[in-house]
Amino acid sequence: MNHRNLLRAALLALPLAARAQAPAQVAPLYLDPAQPLSVRVNDYISKLTLEEKADQMMYNSKAIERLNVPAYNWWNEALHGVGRAGAATVFPQAIGLGASFDEDLALRVSTAVSDEARAMYNAAVAKDYRRQYGGLTFWTPNVNIFRDPRWGRGQETYGEDPFLTSRIGLAFVRGLQGPDPTRLKVAACAKHFAVHSGPEKLRHEFNALASPQDLRETYLPAFQTLVQEGKVEAVMCAYNATNGEPCCGNQYLLQDVLRKEWKFRGHVVSDCWALVDFYQGHKVVKTPAEAAALALKRGVNLNCGSVYPYLPEAVKQGLVTETQIDSSLAVLLRTRFRLGLFDPKDSSPYENIPASVVNSPAHRALAREAAQKSIVLLKNNGVLPLRNDLPMYFVTGPNAANLEALLGNYYGVNPDMSTMLEGLTKGVQAGSQIQYRPGAMLDRPNQNGVDWVTGTARNADATFVVLGINGLLEGEEGESIASPSFGDRLDYNLPANQLEFLRRLRKDNKKPIITIVTGGSPMNLQEVHELSDAVLLAWYPGEEGGNAVADLVFGQASPSGKLPITFPKSLDQLPAYESYGMQGRTYRYMTAEPMYPFGYGLSYAKFEYSGLKLPKKAAKGKPVEVEATVTNTGKMAGEEVVQLYLTHAAQKGQQTPLYSLKGFQRVKLAPGAKQTVKFTLTPEQLARINAQGQAVAPGGPLTIAVGGALPSARSQQLGLAAPVTAQLSVK
Repeated sequence: MNHRNLLRAALLALPLAARAQAPAQVAPLYLDPAQPLSVRVNDYISKLTLEEKADQMMYNSKAIERLNVPAYNWWNEALHGVGRAGAATVFPQAIGLGASFDEDLALRVSTAVSDEARAMYNAAVAKDYRRQYGGLTFWTPNVNIFRDPRWGRGQETYGEDPFLTSRIGLAFVRGLQGPDPTRLKVAACAKHFAVHSGPEKLRHEFNALASPQDLRETYLPAFQTLVQEGKVEAVMCAYNATNGEPCCGNQYLLQDVLRKEWKFRGHVVSDCWALVDFYQGHKVVKTPAEAAALALKRGVNLNCGSVYPYLPEAVKQGLVTETQIDSSLAVLLRTRFRLGLFDPKDSSPYENIPASVVNSPAHRALAREAAQKSIVLLKNNGVLPLRNDLPMYFVTGPNAANLEALLGNYYGVNPDMSTMLEGLTKGVQAGSQIQYRPGAMLDRPNQNGVDWVTGTARNADATFVVLGINGLLEGEEGESIASPSFGDRLDYNLPANQLEFLRRLRKDNKKPIITIVTGGSPMNLQEVHELSDAVLLAWYPGEEGGNAVADLVFGQASPSGKLPITFPKSLDQLPAYESYGMQGRTYRYMTAEPMYPFGYGLSYAKFEYSGLKLPKKAAKGKPVEVEATVTNTGKMAGEEVVQLYLTHAAQKGQQTPLYSLKGFQRVKLAPGAKQTVKFTLTPEQLARINAQGQAVAPGGPLTIAVGGALPSARSQQLGLAAPVTAQLSVK
């Protein structure tokens, strides 16, 4: 280190007051936290060469030693726990968190995640480790709409509903970024902007067509909420094109909507190697330099990929100016400064978060709570809750002892994962037998035809069979190594060998069969429902998944998860996968009867609804107060997710949702207890979106329904109480 750098290091070790007296040329403005953010950013940029500026806009920004700036890798993941970076608490996959319908839980989970993220960063930087997946910029949450169950990445989302996605996503961002409006705990990122949900195989060249109404009613609301309410620090543009322009070069999305209409002040990052798709997939330009220029001018500040090193060449060709690069880099660098990465050591309270928080007992307990609240009870003929002191239990199925069935994708690792087998074994009292055999392969028939399983099941007092799918069969392009369709699930059925296995277990067996299904997307469970005495959907429940399942089946807790996505009976009920029009899709537009409706989930308690109160008329532009009473008429305590749905009167020639979720609250009730739940519907929620994508006043009376699931006949067929409904006119 030369004399000048030694002096700078000594100055930075001094209190700010002492440094303020030092000569300005020795203490650069960009290293002085007392200076305004814009002054620091601009001072730093002024010291960079053009090539260095381009490199600082890359996800793997190199160190600039002459300025005492270490390397920084922007790419990190925290979808349901810090991912790909070592031992961390593994929470339930995002779709499971969506199934909790619990904003407070999402906030507590993401706060724990950001605690662990800072602790892991502190420990790594102390060793001067600055690798990918080691920074403080996390590319989560995924607030795309899970519009079609074939999409392998739907597990990363909070489901098919824009309101639920908005609220859970908002809570997750707040927990990640922390409460300080000026200093970021970590930086969150809303992805993938926008209209992105498969097919995976075509994502580098596909053009998603969405009407103005579908854009504003379905695909954009969650992003708008995260930008305007959550002040999310980053937005990731998607691989695909939307309405004719690649999303990372889309004037309407990135400039007209995101920057001008929503006033977004954070940075835009490209999905990884999406800018290469400009010339290899979408073919809107011919060279990397042209791709770099197009992305820069449309508003991409950070390139995950290999294109922005061509920015100096784009300047030479006159495609962009260095001034334009400076302006874009300034937007990006604000994030690093707000994270405190240019501040003196020990100037941030987040630097004091110790490594002991990682996978701490408190975080494990939270992971267990989250898993309990995410699991959905789909069927129960009265067999659950089950005694845990029966003479013999049998555990079987391809996912019973499978770690993949706990993880989903974008996961961290953990030294103490509770598989279904381990959790159930721990939940059984001493003196009772518990036996295990896998019984069946995940997705192909057994090669050995000798059957030692069905006889054991007939002798057991209860059999737990763990079926479903895992990350080998569904996920992202290149990740699901057993998927012939790039992670998408174009076959809606469970693997045929699993169904045959369940049929054999059921044959001549009068003892209870409890089926536990793992996976991150809807699947055809009609035969599973018929053959099982109880069915639990566990999703990918994380490190405490097995313990949480045991808690529920043995009655230590009551199931309370609700489906954040519709389970159709077959794919024949849906439009083509490539179609992004909402007609016929999700609970909001699907007219066919589903297997399981949105919002559905059973409990050991029994909930009844009464006393719906709301005005008959509402003044235009004013909020509406709604209340209803929910009573636990059952014999066990339980938590209920109270859901409020709104239906607009159909308008001739207008696309009108059948139902729209506008509110949800969790309530915990002892047997015989009741509670009045109150909702406030804002004028924005009461409005409808017309064909031009404009929010307009209702065109007729509104129907308000409050209940424990989507207010459909199918919900009642499956055992839920009827909702309470009333009409409201807006004048």
